[in-house]
Amino acid sequence: MIEPSQQPDGQPSAASSALPKVDTTTDLHSIARRGMPESQFEAVEACPCCSPEKFFESIYECAEGDPTRVPWAECRPNPCLVEWMNREACQLVRPGARAVVIGCGLGDDLLELIRRGYDAVGIDVSPTAVRWAARRHSQHAERFIAADLMNLPARLVGRFDLAVEISTIQSVHPSLRRLIVGGIARTLTPRGTVMVLTRTRDEADEMDTHDGPPWPLTRGELIDLFSAAGLCPHGELKQVPDPRPSSDDNEPRAWLMGTFVRCG
Repeated sequence: MIEPSQQPDGQPSAASSALPKVDTTTDLHSIARRGMPESQFEAVEACPCCSPEKFFESIYECAEGDPTRVPWAECRPNPCLVEWMNREACQLVRPGARAVVIGCGLGDDLLELIRRGYDAVGIDVSPTAVRWAARRHSQHAERFIAADLMNLPARLVGRFDLAVEISTIQSVHPSLRRLIVGGIARTLTPRGTVMVLTRTRDEADEMDTHDGPPWPLTRGELIDLFSAAGLCPHGELKQVPDPRPSSDDNEPRAWLMGTFVRCG
């Protein structure tokens, strides 16, 4: 197994009962700013374009140990990942294969892979998220690694048979997508597979680069991004039910799911 770069650093901070539960339809900038000193607002507004680390770190820091303040934290494995593992993974990835969870957050998807016998690690650009996940899952603390896909450590390059990418690409500014997808591709062995789950939009809908995160991707955009990194779809990309349905939504959000392998 890959050696760790992070170790747990004490006990989790107590969650404040006064903190509001996050509405996952809320703009992520507002969530990051909640409880943050006003002097830091400008950095949070700018950082989706300039530094994903600052943006995601601000959200995990401001959550103060309360997972309900992290909008994507369900404290359970993603249902779409579970369904994919049950139906499709065995056709693409051997038992016991090395796997990496991209943007592992609080670690529940990683725990699902470990439970199924994969030699898996999770990486996240937020050091606070990595420490938090290591405390939550102390028996697997060494499997959580702080790493930036845009500056991937050499020891993570070409190591994994499976990369699980859920909601990371959609959460970074579109100007950074090629760098992020390139980093994901670099984690793979020559026969590696990427499982992708992302918010999507219709091909005819233009993207507003100011209206995010998240920035949903069209089917064509997703294919083009991975093609530029040398990866092609394995089978059809398909729309799937919202893995986090909300009664507050006027209409269900569309998600796109698929797998990519080396072209040729």
